[in-house]
Amino acid sequence: MSRGLFITIEGIDGSGKSTHASMLADYLNERGIPSVLTREPGGTRIGEQVRSILLDNVNSDMAAMTEVLLYAASRAQHVAQVIKPALEQGKVVLCDRFVDSSLAYQGYARGLGLDTVKTINEHALGGVWPDITLLLDISPEIAWKRILKDGFKDRLESEGLELLKVVYEGYRNIARLYSDRFYIISAADGVNDIHKKILSIIEPKLKKYRLI
Repeated sequence: MSRGLFITIEGIDGSGKSTHASMLADYLNERGIPSVLTREPGGTRIGEQVRSILLDNVNSDMAAMTEVLLYAASRAQHVAQVIKPALEQGKVVLCDRFVDSSLAYQGYARGLGLDTVKTINEHALGGVWPDITLLLDISPEIAWKRILKDGFKDRLESEGLELLKVVYEGYRNIARLYSDRFYIISAADGVNDIHKKILSIIEPKLKKYRLI
């Protein structure tokens, strides 16, 4: 059996990642394509416990290195327990956030640097990198309005618009570094229009991997 296809969806908070991950999962399910929808931080019992620590507002004094190590710890469990086994079974793995989030948030926004964050995560990834990364591109200002409208802010969202601005620039730089797998999609359009753009990217890949 050939290896499956690993798709990640990235973007700043408020860009619509979870919505489009769910819509793409529905598309795969409707066509009978074996797939797994998961998220980071989390995706496993252990990972979800780490997620609660990372996003809890009570932990506002968390050091940057603690943060990146906790994300990597959750990711290591995620890869070992969910992602790698599913890929080995030939499934499509669809993940709401993955390693590029750490590169953008901890590498850029926290100032740890890409090399440091990449080195830490190489141990967590075990050689499993995304085949396709969809970057939902939206201005930090619009994303912040969406976050405020939702009415709930976790530890990272509570840091406000300025964090989003730095992370946004980080993602744009990372997309240039990994241009072979990154696809930038405007997230300012309507939900259905964005979904159509995503399918125009994904469907040829599914055919290439003989999944449709």
